[in-house]
Amino acid sequence: MGPLRVLNLGAGGFIGSHLTQRLLAEGHIVTAVDLYSDKLGENLEHPRLTFLRQDIRGDWNLDELVEGSDLVIDLIAHANPGLYIRIPLDVFRLNFLENLKIAEACVRHGKHLIQFSTCEVYGRTAASLPHAALANPEDPIHATFAEDSSEFILGPVNKHRWIYSSAKQLLERVVHAYGLQEGFHYTIIRPFNFLGPKIDFLPSDNQDGVPRVFSFFMDALLTGAPLQLVNGGHQRRCYTHIEDAVECIYRIVINAGGVCDREIFNIGSPYNEVSIRQMAEIMREIYARRFATPGDPLSEIVELGGDEFYGSGYDDSDRRIPDITKARTLLGWEPRWRVQELLESTMEYHVDEFRRKRDALSVRVS
Repeated sequence: MGPLRVLNLGAGGFIGSHLTQRLLAEGHIVTAVDLYSDKLGENLEHPRLTFLRQDIRGDWNLDELVEGSDLVIDLIAHANPGLYIRIPLDVFRLNFLENLKIAEACVRHGKHLIQFSTCEVYGRTAASLPHAALANPEDPIHATFAEDSSEFILGPVNKHRWIYSSAKQLLERVVHAYGLQEGFHYTIIRPFNFLGPKIDFLPSDNQDGVPRVFSFFMDALLTGAPLQLVNGGHQRRCYTHIEDAVECIYRIVINAGGVCDREIFNIGSPYNEVSIRQMAEIMREIYARRFATPGDPLSEIVELGGDEFYGSGYDDSDRRIPDITKARTLLGWEPRWRVQELLESTMEYHVDEFRRKRDALSVRVS
C-alpha cells in the first residue's frame, strides 16, 4: 500500500500531535487542522505536512478537504469535565453538531472516517446503582466494558456533566445508522484515559481551559499546592500510555484486510487500574524520589466535593475497565506500558518542561 492522504482534524492536540508524528514517520501525507500548533513542534516544517489553522465552527472548505483525502480522522472535541459543567451547550454543539457535519461530508464523498468517541459513553457501572444488590460489587466483571454488548448507564439530566457522553453516544449512533442505510465505512475509537508527554497544559500556565486530573496533580507537585481529590478520589481509571495508544490507532489507520470497517474499538490498558487517590499517592512518591528539590515542601493530599471543584451539575463514572478482546483479535495489539512507568515517564517530561520555562523566564528577567 502506498502513502495515504490523511485529513487529521484536531491534529494539534495531545492525541493528534502524537498521531501526526507517527503518520509522517510512516510516509503518509497529512493535512492537519487545528486552532493550535505548538504541540506539533518541528513537524510543522515537515514537507509532507500541511497545517491549517482553522476553527471548524466557522465557514471552511470541509468538502474540498474531505474529497482530496483518502482517510479522515476526527479528533475534535471538548473533552474534560470542567467544560461539561461550565459550557454544556458548547460541548453539545461541538461534539455532536459540528462533528456530524464532518461525518456527513465523509458520507457524501465516500471516504472512510475514523471517529474518536470516548469511554465516557459507558457511564457508570451497575455496582454504582443504589439498589443493585450485587453479590460481589468489587468483581471487575461489573466494570469491564465491551464495545458491542455493554449497557450505557448515565446520570439524570440535572447532572449535566453527562452531556458530553450523550453527545458522543448520539454521534456514534448516527454514524452507525449511516453505515446501515448507506453503506458508509467508518471506525469508532473509544479511548480509555491516555497519558504521556504533551497531555494538556499545567493550570499555572494560565491558559484558557480546564486540563485533566494528571495536569492538576503535576501542577500541584511543582508548585507545592495541595493535591485535591474530588469526592475522595475513589473513582477508578485505567491509564494508557500514548505510545501504546498510537500503535493501536495506526493499525486502525492501515486497516489490513478491512477488519476495522464499521467496527468500534476500545483502546486502553485493563492492567493499569488505579483510583484517583492512588494516582495522587503514586505521583507524590515519584516526585519526592526523583524530582523534588531538597527543602521544598511536598504537596499534601486534601479532599473536596465535586460541586466545589467543578460546579453544580457534576457527576462521575465510578470505574471503567476496557475489554480489548476486539483489538487483540482483529489488530494483534497489546498495551505494554504499566502504570508506574507510565506516570514516571509523563512526569519527567512535564518536570523538564516546567524547569525549562522557569529558567528561560529567569534569564529574560535578569
